[in-house]
Formats: sequence, C-alpha cells, structure tokens
Amino acid sequence: MYPLVFLQVLQGCFLVVRSCPALCTCAYYGGSSGTGQRSVLCSEQRISAIPLNAPADTVKLRLEKTSVSRVPRAAFFYLSELQFLWLTYNSITSIHPSSFLNLKALRELRLDGNLLSTFPWEGLRDTPRLRTLGLHNNRLSSLPAHAALFLPNVTYLDLSSNRLATLPSELLDLWLPLPGQLAGPAQRRVLGLHDNVWQCDCQISTLLTQSRFQGSPVALMDQLLTCSRSEGSPIQLEDMSQCQRPSVQPLATRVTSTLGSNVMLRCDATGYPTPVLTWTKAAGASIYNTECCQQPESKPDPEKLPINLDSFMQESPHVGIRWSIISLNGLSYKDAGEYRCQAQNRAGTAEAPITLRVLGVIAAPPFLKNKTRKASSRNSSNNRKLLPQKVLLHTIPFLFCPPPTGCCALYDRQIELGSAPVSEDI
Repeated sequence: MYPLVFLQVLQGCFLVVRSCPALCTCAYYGGSSGTGQRSVLCSEQRISAIPLNAPADTVKLRLEKTSVSRVPRAAFFYLSELQFLWLTYNSITSIHPSSFLNLKALRELRLDGNLLSTFPWEGLRDTPRLRTLGLHNNRLSSLPAHAALFLPNVTYLDLSSNRLATLPSELLDLWLPLPGQLAGPAQRRVLGLHDNVWQCDCQISTLLTQSRFQGSPVALMDQLLTCSRSEGSPIQLEDMSQCQRPSVQPLATRVTSTLGSNVMLRCDATGYPTPVLTWTKAAGASIYNTECCQQPESKPDPEKLPINLDSFMQESPHVGIRWSIISLNGLSYKDAGEYRCQAQNRAGTAEAPITLRVLGVIAAPPFLKNKTRKASSRNSSNNRKLLPQKVLLHTIPFLFCPPPTGCCALYDRQIELGSAPVSEDI
C-alpha cells in the first residue's frame, strides 16, 4: 500500500513541479526569478492539511497560522531538497514517526506554537543533517531517555515554554560529556529550557552551573530558570547549592564473628542533597564456596537472591551527612554473606559492600569418620566388640560450611581429632 502512495505522490510532483499550492506563495531568494532557491509560504487559516503539490525543488517551506492539526506519514517525501521546514503556530497535535522520510538535506525544523504533548524523537533518524530543532511553546511534559540517541548533531534545541519537569541523565551525558569521552573538540550547543516546571533536582542544577563556565559546551538562551518544590513554591535555581554525588564509607569492609553472637554493621555517606541509605543482603552461601565444595546443580534458591533489609536505623547529624547501622543478633550461618549499603540522592547513587563471616564448630566431615572407623576395626579383639567410636573435636574457630555440601574451609587451622572407644564384653 505504502509504495503505491509514494508512487502517486512522485507522479504528482512531476506534473506540478513548477506550480504553487493553492493559498500559498512561491518565490525565489538568493537570486533573480527562476535562478535562486525556491521558497514556499502557506499562511492561510483555511488550509487544513499539508499541501502535497509544492514544487519538488523547494528548499524552504513555511506553513504558519493554518488549521493543520496533524502531520501524516511521508508528508514531505517528494521534497528531497528541502533544507528548512517551518510548521509554526498551527494547531498540530500529532506527528507520525515517519513524517520526515526522505528529508536527508533538512537542516532546520521548527514546530513552535503548536499543541504537541509528545514528539516522535525516533523520526529524526531520517534527518541526519538536522542542526536546529524548535519546540518552543508546546505541551511537552516529558523527555524520554532515548531522545538523546537522535540528537547528537543538533546544536540548537529550543524546549522553552513547555511543561517539562526533569531531564534524563542521557541528555546530560550528551550535552556535558566527560573529557575522556571526546574524540575531538566539544560541540557547543544552544539550549532553550526556560519557562518550564522544573523539579529542584541536580540534573537541571548541574546543567545551569556548567553553562556558566567559560568554554562550556552548553549555552542557555535564558539563565533565569525556576523550579518548583513539592509545595509548588518557585525558587531560583541559581540559589541552589552545588549538587554532590553520594560517597559511601563502611566502618569495616570485612567482619568476622562467632555463631550466636551479636554484630553491628555501619556505613557513613556524604553528598548533597543529604543521601538516603538502604541495605541489601546478597547471596550468603557464596562466600563458603571453595575448591573442595562442589555444589550440585539445582535451581536458584530464592533465599539466596538479593534481599532488601528494612530493619535498620539511620540518622543525619548534619546536612550532607548520614550514617546507618544494621544490628544482627544471635548469628547463624544464614546471616553470613555480603551486605551492601547504598546511598542515593538526586545527583546519583553509590554503594559499598561489607562481608560478614561466621565462625563456629561443625561435626567431623564424612571422610574423617570413615578413617576413624577403619582404624578401630584393626584394633579389635576376639573377646571385645567395639561400638562405633565417638569422635572428639577440639573447639577452634573456622569458617562454617552449611549443608548440603558437607565440606568446610579451615583457613590454616587444624581440627584435632581424638577417639574414645566404647566397648562391652561378650
């Protein structure tokens, strides 16, 4: 179906290549009549659809103050030489993701003053030479993360006078790349972000701060940005303190304790705004796995998956500082494992691991029991019947290996075995 539509459009454009759409004005600029670049202006309120018979050599198309409400698929397919497309101050509410097919020469796209609540960012893949994108005075309420994939070459982006509240981190990575990420000189971009309902977060604050540095890759059209807190009271972003990504420092990264004892794990975090701390427990049995322990193949145990821990305390003695403690009472081997303390604020997240090892006593491994039984049988007599020997263990600390593995890591310590044969006369 679509190939037939394209064929009809192409046939139509060859027939009317020199004609001008009804209610529009066609002219040449940059030269005398017939020798310059073709420009088409349509600004009649009675126009309700995108004209399909504009001259094929049109370089600049301006559709302004009309009743057009939608841009259909392949609306400008036959205008392969189009470099400037202005669809400003109409009543456009929707744009098809494939509206800009075949506009490989397009350098400037302006959609200011419409009624767009969403924009098909993926449609920009058909405009590889696009440098200017104007979306001023629409109804955009969000910017998706994938928009950054289609804006690498855009050096002028006007998003002012919309309803935007947050900027995705992917856009900040595009606009403010780290020095190691640059293959050449940083590309300077002009951004219009004013007159939106920005949240007081570190994304927009960082962008505002970086734009004021000399040689910054970002220049804002208007530095007087405002944002609203949850109460709705506007504040100047310039009054916000510089945001700081969280940093986490545990009191100890490795903790060893005995079975049945009590232990406290603590971590401290800094950052601005003051970070919030959470605890997570990873798979506890993983630290017991040594070369001697061969785990049987089985389905993952739900108890060994990361677990969010709710039973902990935290306190913030000063702005930008917070500490947290988790208490573990009556330790068992199930408490051993890796605990992660995570700090989060509007500038990002950070975490630090703490490994807890539990020491205790375990019955003799099966291979030691078998060796003891063989020694007892060699010392048997005709008049005595030896009962199974009772194995005596010397109590020393070592890493406890839970069943069903039946193996243990001894950490350079030896288990001293003794025997007390129990016998009775025949």
